[in-house]
Formats: sequence, structure tokens, C-alpha cells
Amino acid sequence: MSAWLAFQQFAIAPFQEFAFMRRALVAALALALGSAPLGVLLTLRRMSLFGEALSHAVLPGVAVGFIFFGLSLPALSIGGFIAGVLVVAVAGWISRHTELKEDASMAAIYVVALALGVILISRHGTQLDLLHILFGNVLGVDSEGLLLIAGVATVSVLLIAAMYRGLLLESFDPAYLFASSGRAGSGRGGAVYQQIFLMLVVLNLVASFQTLGTLMAVGLMMLPAVSARLWHDTLPAQLLNSAAQAAAAGYCGLLISYYASVPSGPVIIVCAGGFYALSLLFAPRGWLPRLLRRPHLQG
Repeated sequence: MSAWLAFQQFAIAPFQEFAFMRRALVAALALALGSAPLGVLLTLRRMSLFGEALSHAVLPGVAVGFIFFGLSLPALSIGGFIAGVLVVAVAGWISRHTELKEDASMAAIYVVALALGVILISRHGTQLDLLHILFGNVLGVDSEGLLLIAGVATVSVLLIAAMYRGLLLESFDPAYLFASSGRAGSGRGGAVYQQIFLMLVVLNLVASFQTLGTLMAVGLMMLPAVSARLWHDTLPAQLLNSAAQAAAAGYCGLLISYYASVPSGPVIIVCAGGFYALSLLFAPRGWLPRLLRRPHLQG
């Protein structure tokens, strides 16, 4: 019983005593449910770095919202979403009208967008404002921010469930999806699925920037997703595993940051990186199982 009380005091008491810890935990769990499954779909499409580019590309929109409205969450979120949508549209236009692939155009645009956003915020705000936007503050999430994150997570989960078959086909066999939608009379089914999917990615990155900042918002989306692929072959298992790892990283990160008095956002990402390192070692597709199977295969 004493061991249980000690565990409760260590692992549960901070969330019982402090409302800001409870809000931060709910925000982290909501982000895990909404972002990590999208990361799995990004890895299936070989677009892992696309999320990284988009997380930086929203910064100019956030900066414009900050210039006109200050640290107003609705203004920052709307500005970031518009910037993300514009970057996706511009990258698509460049890939259609030049010989550059979409990933190359995204790489060029997001670097410029990141630099422009930093300049705008630095010119019109303080160093603290810049750090807050770049690195977030999960412990500072208020009720308004929590509603935004929970709303985005709910929309993401519902849309992924509703479009699951189409997203699956668009990831594995886009030619078949295009042909089948063409027989249905539209011929644009694959493009529609891709655009909705990319909008969901932008929405989740915008929802994440308040807690993790624009520099690390993609971490909770991609690290658990990449790690989950080492554990499972099937997509549903990967989706569930990624969400569970992201939730565990959020919980562990908040506890460590509470006791160590270090910034919560970076610690959450480091915890997700720790789960990824364990997966690299012990997952069925990781290093150790492959090493143990090698003598058997050679024999």
C-alpha cells in the first residue's frame, strides 16, 4: 500500500493539485489523438518531411495575426491556418507548372516562410513573444486554447474515420482511386482526399503551436508515427500505437518537466524521442530482434 501511495503522490498528485497541469494533460492527450494518426498517414505517403515544412510555414500567418491582434489565440490560429493553406497551394502550383517536385518546392518555401515569420515577430514584439511562438507553453494553455485543441482533435478523428477507405486507397493505390472516382463521374476523388488530408495536417499543426511552438509542433505528429511502424504491419494497429505513444510522451513529459522545472514542450518531444529509441532497439522491426533472427536465418 505504501508503494501505491508513493506512486500516487509522484504520478497523480500534480494533476490533482494544479488546474494548469490538468489542462496541459488534456491538451497533450487531445493532440495525441488528432496528430499522431495523421503522422502515420504522412509516413505511408512518404511525406514525413512535409509535416516539418508545414509546421514552419505557418509562422508568417501567426506573425501577421500577432502584429494586428497581439497574443490572441483566434487571430494567431486563423493566420497560421491561412498561411499553411497558401503554402500548400503555392507548392502545388509550382510542382504543376515547373519541373520541381512538390517536396522540393515545399523545402524552398518553408525556409523563406520561417525566416520571414521570425523577422516580423522580432520587429513587432519582444524576445519573450518570439520564444513563446517558436517553442510554445503547454502549461499556459487556457480554456480557450483547450477548446481549440479538443475541437481540432475531434474533427480530425471523425474525418479520418469517415474517409478511412479513401485515405487508405489514396496512400497505397492513388491510380485505382482516381480511376474508380472517374467511373463514378467526378475523376477528382483522389485530389479531394489529398486536399482534405492536408487541411487536417495544417489544422493540427496550428492547434499544436500554442503548446509545442511552431518549431516542435511536428514532433508529436511524426515521432510516434515513425515509431509505430516498427511495431506493426497493419495500419489500424499503427494508428492506435502512435496515438498511445504520443499520449504517453505527453504524460511523461509533463511529469518530468514538473519535477525538473524545465520547459514542458521540449521534454514531451524528448520523451517521444525516447519511445522511438526504444522502438528502434526492441520493436519487431528494430535492431535487436533483427540481430537475433540473423543467425537463425543463416543457419
